[in-house]
Amino acid sequence: MRIFNTYGPRTQLNDGRVVSNFIVQALTNQPITIFGDGMQTRSFFYSDDLVEGLDLVMKTPPDFVGPVNLGNPGEFTMIELARLVLELTGSRSPIVFDSLLADDPKRRRPDISFAREQLGWQPRIALEEGVRKTIEYFDCALSHKASGAVRVNEALA
Repeated sequence: MRIFNTYGPRTQLNDGRVVSNFIVQALTNQPITIFGDGMQTRSFFYSDDLVEGLDLVMKTPPDFVGPVNLGNPGEFTMIELARLVLELTGSRSPIVFDSLLADDPKRRRPDISFAREQLGWQPRIALEEGVRKTIEYFDCALSHKASGAVRVNEALA
């Protein structure tokens, strides 16, 4: 299996991925940092869709041959993601631009046609819905972190 750009609840606040970074920056009223001009695209894959895809692959017969790409082929620019996070959090964080990282590709999008054909699988969670759920989790996690609580998952259950 090849897994592409996953995000969602229970992701660590400081995991360094763009969805987590933008959400934490917005919730803490820090500037949202975009590297480069923000026109590079990424495909964002919600964790529940990942689990469903992994389950299907693990249930295949022993003679099943991969690899299977698990991801979401929908593409969004970094600016689109930043604006969505700002809208959903209600944050007034400014968007700031920094130098593009040397090895940063302009486009990253998985081809999931094999997973569709062989497993009947495709992601179901739209970016807005997934980001909304992730914001709820991160908001609660940040509140518990600020209060010294350590059991965020219990508070969210």
